[in-house]
Amino acid sequence: MKSSKKNNKEFIFKKSNYLIMTVGIIFIGLGFLLMSGGGSEDPNIFNTEIYNFRRIRLAPSLVLIGFGIQVYAILYKGKK
Repeated sequence: MKSSKKNNKEFIFKKSNYLIMTVGIIFIGLGFLLMSGGGSEDPNIFNTEIYNFRRIRLAPSLVLIGFGIQVYAILYKGKK
């Protein structure tokens, strides 16, 4: 006898999950973009610009916030 299983194909994530994930990806990308640069043209000269607030505090904070948003997007159930 055949079992009458309903072939219910449903996505795990909803549209709201993907929107939240997109925001998280933007935060992560912006963080990595802010971290880049600061090098010296001459390898014999040290450039202290690499230790400014943007590269040491702001950019890593944005990356961590972005990863937190990604975790939230994965766990978000939405309204039923």
